[in-house]
Amino acid sequence: MDNPAAPRDRLTAGDGGLMELPTLHAAAAMLIAVVTFWLFADGRMRIEIVSLLLIATLALLFNFFPIEREGYRADIELAFGGFGHEALVAICCLMILGRGLVVTGALEPVALFLTALWRRSPLLGLLVSLVLGAVMSMIVNDTPVLVLVMPILLNLAARTDVPASKTLMPMNCAILIGGMATTIGTSTNLLVVSISEDLGLPRFGVFDFTGVALLAGLVALPYLWLVMPRLLPEHSAAEELLTRRFRGALHLTEGSSAIGQTMAQLRERLDTGVVALGLVRRGVELYAADIPLEPDDVVAVEGAAEQLRQSAESLKAPLAHPAVLKSARSISRASGEDEVVAELAVGADSNLIGQSARSAQIADRYGVTVIGLFKPDRTLLGGRARPSVASLETGDVLLVQGADSALRRLQIEEGAMVLEGAAELPRTAKSILAVAIFVASVVPAALHLVPIAISSLAGAIAMLATGCVKFDRVGRALSAKVIVLVAASIALGRALLETGAAEWLGGGMALAMQSFPPAAVLAAMMAFAALLTNFSSNTAAAAVGTPIAVSLSASMGVPPQPLVLAVLFGCNLCYATPVAYQTNILIMSAGGYQFRDYVRAGLPLVLLMIVTLSVLLVWKYGL
Repeated sequence: MDNPAAPRDRLTAGDGGLMELPTLHAAAAMLIAVVTFWLFADGRMRIEIVSLLLIATLALLFNFFPIEREGYRADIELAFGGFGHEALVAICCLMILGRGLVVTGALEPVALFLTALWRRSPLLGLLVSLVLGAVMSMIVNDTPVLVLVMPILLNLAARTDVPASKTLMPMNCAILIGGMATTIGTSTNLLVVSISEDLGLPRFGVFDFTGVALLAGLVALPYLWLVMPRLLPEHSAAEELLTRRFRGALHLTEGSSAIGQTMAQLRERLDTGVVALGLVRRGVELYAADIPLEPDDVVAVEGAAEQLRQSAESLKAPLAHPAVLKSARSISRASGEDEVVAELAVGADSNLIGQSARSAQIADRYGVTVIGLFKPDRTLLGGRARPSVASLETGDVLLVQGADSALRRLQIEEGAMVLEGAAELPRTAKSILAVAIFVASVVPAALHLVPIAISSLAGAIAMLATGCVKFDRVGRALSAKVIVLVAASIALGRALLETGAAEWLGGGMALAMQSFPPAAVLAAMMAFAALLTNFSSNTAAAAVGTPIAVSLSASMGVPPQPLVLAVLFGCNLCYATPVAYQTNILIMSAGGYQFRDYVRAGLPLVLLMIVTLSVLLVWKYGL
């Protein structure tokens, strides 16, 4: 960004330390930011839609009311400039590099090592897994690392006495802690570093703050290893399956034993734990309990997977339309395989995200039938949308039926994960080449030879040119949600800076904390970012917090680097709610977690990290 910061005479302290009111531009920018955070936290509108609405709103604001001062004009380019920002280019290229490591099986030796170690000693296996997960996430995005280790932990939980509910959340937190140790660990880190550079700060190197993050990680490690598992629920493998109650549909055929009975009588016949939610006849929902059931009626039900299957068998009412089942079974018979029932978790980069269970058309493409849908409770109010119209999201679990080879193809091509067993990763002869390309991309940036945007772009081109990542599959490496979210966050951050809102907020915080010691100021800034990231979006929190941190440093006369790092670290402290980060949602279904589990086990870790990181930043910068 080649424009000057907002003039400092917009913010002054009058008599008694009172502040002037913000300008109309600044007030509008802050109002837009508050509304954006509310929409992110509310969760009823998709993040991509909120991001695009934010960009459109800023474009309209600055188109009709541009900022003009001293020969400089900020207009519609401010809203759309994020799409061409070097931070977004670097983030997309790093996604491609990380995808190359996954699809070539370059990380498979790590998975095999962890499996062997867990079988010898679960306690030692958890410790080593936490350390390795944190180390891997320093150079690979958090989500692919979790995708690698999550099936391993689920598989081991079925073979050992350590339930997955005790290991998934500590593993996820360790990965998130490792991800904040380098500029390339997460897209949020790269965004904070890029915004701070735009504001005139020297460029942070890839490993400039690794030491601080690792020391804080060592302090947190005993908590993750020994304390957090004790705070989490203990679900056995069978109990974890029962905690997932799937929405399904019983399709009454001519031979069903439920024909002629009423809904009240059907409810009495259903297995314990299965609830009949309603009746649909020729597309019309009927609610009367005394209506006799007819062929082709569809009864919406909810229950555990095994309970639903038993009810379908006892009533002779399949959990999918007979024509769909017939088509899927013909594919299974052609391959000579038996049909199996499995639970598939929707991954963070899955093509299924945004589609409903009806529109996914999995049966036609793979010969796999969707017979149930589980949507984890990810809101404060615990609401659930109807499964027939609900869009699939990260962490949703599909109960599917089909041939084993078809399920394997589905999970690989659509970014889904089998929860009952380790998912196989594709192996190719290009794994060593993928690792070499990744190292060659990261090292020049780490040595400050070239910007990360340039080196990662060269690495992404090499991945595509050598076939480590197929060009027609590059869309699966990229996340449209992340792209629009980052672009919108950059636009919001620039808007807060250009309008003077960041300086006004920074000055207000400076007046409120002028008598506080440096550690308390850093802790307050970090807590502010952590609060935003746990209830909205970490990229949006980074976009808002970074300009405020720079402005606060100028107001208080302290170096800006520790305050910027306080924001960076705070945006990574997303442990206290399931909505804080996509990996939190991903483990929610598999671990049988509820919202309160994140608060009970994650909030102490957030507080521990805030105190530790604040003290370490004061020590590092001699404040």
